[in-house]
Amino acid sequence: MLLPGTVSVLGVVVALGAPGPAPAPSSRVDVVPVLTSTPFGAGPGQQVRHLITLSGTGAGTVAAVRVTYTTTVDLTGAAAKASPGRCAVSARTVVCDLGDLRFAADATKPTIMITGTIGPGAAPGTLVQNRVSVDSPQFATKSANQVASNAYLVSGSSAAPAGRSTAVAHSAVAPAQSPWRSGPATVIATLLVCAAVALGGLVVLRRRRQRRLVTTPSGQPEHGKDPDQG
Repeated sequence: MLLPGTVSVLGVVVALGAPGPAPAPSSRVDVVPVLTSTPFGAGPGQQVRHLITLSGTGAGTVAAVRVTYTTTVDLTGAAAKASPGRCAVSARTVVCDLGDLRFAADATKPTIMITGTIGPGAAPGTLVQNRVSVDSPQFATKSANQVASNAYLVSGSSAAPAGRSTAVAHSAVAPAQSPWRSGPATVIATLLVCAAVALGGLVVLRRRRQRRLVTTPSGQPEHGKDPDQG
């Protein structure tokens, strides 16, 4: 007697297995970079550190992860250390191959530390733009989550307003021009004013002297006598 779901083939009983449920397609795991630059806004000759931390949008493994860092100014003495993985470094580009990365709630986040010194070619007002992108053969298309960046202007970009302020300060403390260096009309007018002031002073003094009362030896006031006449 054959059991349900079996058939006899040349005396051999073969079980016919029922088709099981199709496996659910795995969801895509995006790798999200976070870029932290310290100090932010560094200028020429300053040491800087760029820390890149990778997180996953879900649980799963992403194969052959590559992280590319670029900047718009030279990074003197640039060095990079990836955990895990290895990096190739140049003055403006760092490329790190991290291999297959497994992302889970309890997994350690991969990190990349880039260090160096801002080159002397970063003149005041220069735009410094740091950018990080993540790639993998599993990504048919790149999402916005796979890119991180920051940007700033090198300090000293406000040099023009400062120059205008300096010019105003110089004009404020400039010595006043001497009137004797002015035109002839100004000199003549100044002399006339001085003469008028002197003449007015003599007239007032004369009137005051004429109004004085000269006291006689008898104690009676004598009017109209100039005390200078004795």
